[in-house]
Amino acid sequence: MTIAFMLVLGMIILIPVLAILIDSPLSEALARRIGSGGDAPQVQSARLDAIEQEIEFLTQTVEEVREETAFVRALVEGDEPLPALPPSEPRRAGGGDRES
Repeated sequence: MTIAFMLVLGMIILIPVLAILIDSPLSEALARRIGSGGDAPQVQSARLDAIEQEIEFLTQTVEEVREETAFVRALVEGDEPLPALPPSEPRRAGGGDRES
């Protein structure tokens, strides 16, 4: 094989491979990243503030769930007996609770 034939064969193989790589989502994301030049400091600051607010909200929600769980656990595992239910009124014959 001659060097010219190997160069032509290399170009024939290289062109479709480059076309696939250039059209891939990875290369599009890379181009967007390079083209945007990075986020402006104001945008990053706004995103950071939004993330901090979301973390605070999630922290409060987790704390509320912990309190509710502790309350339910205390009810279930409690040593104090529950108060007795009041006596029920006797039902009338006929099985209906409607007044006629």
